[in-house]
This record gives sequence, C-alpha cells and structure tokens, in this order.
Amino acid sequence: MPPFSDEASGALLAKGTPGDNAAPLSITEISALLKRTVEDRFGFVRVRGELSGVKRAASGHLYMSLKDEGARLDGVMWRGGVQRLAFLPEDGIEVIATGKLTTYPGRSNYQIVIERMEIAGEGALLALLAKTKARLEAEGLFDAARKRALPFLPTAIGVVTSPTGAVIRDILHRLADRFPTHVLVWPVLVQGNGAAEQVAAAVRGFSALPAVGSIPRPDVVIVARGGGSIEDLWAFNEEVVVRAIAGSTIPVISAVGHETDTTLADFAADLRAPTPTAAAEMAVPVREELALQLADLGARQRRCALRPVQLGRERLAARAQRLPRPETLVAARAQQLDDLAERLRRGLADRIVTARATLERSAGRLSAPLLGAQLRHARQQLDAVRLRPADLTRRIAQEQARLDALERVRLQLDPRAPLGRGYALVTGPDGHVVTGRAAAAKLAALTLEFADGQLRVVPASTRPVRSGVQSSPKSGGAAQGDLF
Repeated sequence: MPPFSDEASGALLAKGTPGDNAAPLSITEISALLKRTVEDRFGFVRVRGELSGVKRAASGHLYMSLKDEGARLDGVMWRGGVQRLAFLPEDGIEVIATGKLTTYPGRSNYQIVIERMEIAGEGALLALLAKTKARLEAEGLFDAARKRALPFLPTAIGVVTSPTGAVIRDILHRLADRFPTHVLVWPVLVQGNGAAEQVAAAVRGFSALPAVGSIPRPDVVIVARGGGSIEDLWAFNEEVVVRAIAGSTIPVISAVGHETDTTLADFAADLRAPTPTAAAEMAVPVREELALQLADLGARQRRCALRPVQLGRERLAARAQRLPRPETLVAARAQQLDDLAERLRRGLADRIVTARATLERSAGRLSAPLLGAQLRHARQQLDAVRLRPADLTRRIAQEQARLDALERVRLQLDPRAPLGRGYALVTGPDGHVVTGRAAAAKLAALTLEFADGQLRVVPASTRPVRSGVQSSPKSGGAAQGDLF
C-alpha cells in the first residue's frame, strides 16, 4: 500500500506501512531542523528595507520589522547591538541591516538577528532629519520666543567640544584677542558612537553647576565642532542633544560645522554661529573698543560736568562788570570809622582823667590799719563757725530710721513670709504663681511651697479615676484627696 493512499488516509489509527522506516517527527524536532537549515544557508546576510513597528523592550532589546513593496521580515537586535547604534531607530527609516537569518519556533516564523544597522544612504538620512525636525518643532523646542539674549560681558564661558581639535584652539585664540575671559572646556566626542550622549551630558552638566562654588558657573555655553559631512555632524542632530540644549538654563551658542552646515542643535540654541571662531566673537565684545568707548564717555562726562562751571564763570564775569568799585562802597563807612576812632580817643582820655581823680579821693580809705581791722573781724567770724558731731549723728539717725521703715515694708510684702505661719505658695509648671481655682484646675501639675520645702501635687480634676477600685483603710493605702 502506498504511504499516502486513499485507503490509508481514512484509517482511524496510525499504522506503519510495509517498508516504512521513518518515524514521525515531533514539532520541536522539525522546528530545530528548519532552524538549523535556515541558519546554515543564510549565516550572514545584508538586507535593505523600511523600519516598521519599532519597539524597545524593558530588557533593552529592539524588535522591529523590515519591509519593502512586496514582503516583510521580522527582526530583532539584542541590547549590546542597540547600544552601539549611531542613530535612534524610528518607523519609516530606510536602513541596511546586517545579521543572520533564523527561525522562531514559538510563532513558526523566520526573522533576522541584526548585528549592525545603518541608514540606507544620504537620502534616507535627510528624510530622518526632516522627520525629527518636524516632530521637535511641533513640541516648540525651536520657537523664537524661548530664545534668550546673551550676556554683554560674561565672566566665564563654557565650551563643549573635542579637546584635541583645532576648534578649541581657534576659540581660545579669538577670545584672547578680543577679551581674555575664563574658559571652562568640557571635553567630549564630536562624532561616532556615544558622541551625542556626551554632548548632552556636558550641556546639562554646565547647567547643574552651582552659582557659587569652587568651579565658576559659565554665563554662556558654546557647543562647537568643525565642518564635515552630514554623517560626521549627525551627533548634533540627535534628539538627546537638541533637548539638552533647549533645556539649558544657560544661554547656548551653537557653532557646529561651517556656515553652510545646519544641524538641529542650531535651531534649539539661543544663537547660531556660522563658525566656532564667530561664536567666540559673539560671546565677548572687543576690549579695545570698550576702552575707547569708555574713554569717549568719560570725556563727554567731563565736558558735561565742566560746562556749567564755564557758563557760571561767564555769568559771574558779566555781573562783576556791572558791580560798583569796592572803594566806592566803603568810602562812607571809612569816613565814619575815622570819626568814631577820633571820638573814642577823646573819650578814653576823658575817662582816664576822671578815674585818676576818683582814685585820689579814695586813696585815703585804703590805709594799712583799716585793712588790718577788717581782716581781724573776718577771722573772728570764721572762728565762730564750728562743725558739731551732733549735727552729723542726727542726720545719720534720720536716714537709718527711714531705711528700717523700708525694710519692714519689704518683709510685709514678701510672698514667702506667710509660709512660716502655715500658708503655702502655689505655682504652676512654668514657675508662675497660681492665684485661682479655675486656673489651677487647667494645669496638669502644681507645686506647693511650704516653709520647709516643696511638694508636687496633681489636681483632682486632671487625675485619672479607675472605676471599680477604691482605697481601703485596711489595705494601708491612703488615697490623695481633692486639693480644693
């Protein structure tokens, strides 16, 4: 009987046929055979197609499909290969993928395990650039309203570029010529794998510097690179760089490539420079021009300050010509002074004559015996005055009596004086005196001060009452009574 005869196909149980020595294969076995066959035949392939359904798993692996006009091929790229990608895979990008074909038994399909993936030509690269630009522009990252003005005279400038290229030398040389400024260089890769992440981290790092610290915070940041092809400049078209520049808290100047080169970093930056040297010129003014401008302003300031003085001198000279001569003004007063001087001389002479006559009349009363008698009389009056001790003791006794009276009043007003007579002084936890029952009932504890010490008590209104338990005199316990 043939292996696939009609009679055998209608059998209920599977039976072996004469001469059949091939046992049935399991699904796993046939899937393994197919997998081995496909991998042996297509161990290394390069395919070109458009990405579709790009999806990144939590593990870091990348799953996608490559398609053209007539077919579709599933693909997977493991995390290690994804980390080496020079661009961000998106739907619609035409790529060339290199890898090996294999099968996936779980879904009975075949797929390509991609080891390397590149954009298929400059046209596809430009298409990806236009697509990324449109998406970021729709988010408002390129709006002119969010761009900030550069500081007029920055105290520190941050430069994000390669430390070994000619770009940093050109920038430093131009800054030294125009206005020597403190420069902070953040070394990064400017092309190749990892360049975009390093540039973005540098821009964010400058923004994260504290305003006051050991490292000065730049007032402006220059992101610079020399010229090159679109592939060389691609790191500055990456979304991570664009978002870092747009989110920078420091104004950013983009100086990537030559004047004809344009990257997405130029649209996100606050200012675009055609070359790195031009970026240095935009960042600082010319010191010599500032010095000349300051000198001119100083000269104008001095002229403005001296102009009122000059005008005042002219007005003063004009008014001085209309004033009368000084000798004319004082002539009358000089004559009057001479007249008064003559009258003073005559008056003094007359006064001397009168004083001499008065002195001659009084000279008889200034005899020595008369002066001696007046001196003895004054000495007798002085001897009659004596300081008696009784006057002093009487004053001391009066002050002592007054002091004793004040001491008695003090003792009467002392709040602790009544303690010796059985009274107590009630104070609260803060040491203030409690004078009423209502105030005492609100406190958690009171202090009773007696003549021989203090006692802390708790008001009955605040002490917890245990229901069903009473203090019995037989038990020896004495319950505390109500203070009030």
